[in-house]
Amino acid sequence: MAKPKIKFVPNKLHVKTGDTVYVISGKDKGKVGKIVKVFTKKGKVVVEGINIVTKHMKPTQMNPQGGVVEKAAPIYTSKVMLYCDKCGKPTRISKKVLDDGKKVRICKHCGEVL
Repeated sequence: MAKPKIKFVPNKLHVKTGDTVYVISGKDKGKVGKIVKVFTKKGKVVVEGINIVTKHMKPTQMNPQGGVVEKAAPIYTSKVMLYCDKCGKPTRISKKVLDDGKKVRICKHCGEVL
């Protein structure tokens, strides 16, 4: 059996579950949403309200009605950028160690802790 072809997957992702992100490319370019789930091995994230697809579901015990269901599909992490709520724009991050030894991510534009 052939190994499935997967695009380049980074060792470490720049986003975490719960982060607010800005979509920089694709059909949902310019939208902002919150990360619901992260797939580190695939290098993808599920963002609520972004990349909505329709799926035809058969009736089951869990869903006796069946029918067409809309759900958010995964999107590559390279297509999203961290969004700073304070300055209201997408940003890159810098990392800093605080006095108490805690590592934090900082917005490059305004210097706010994300």
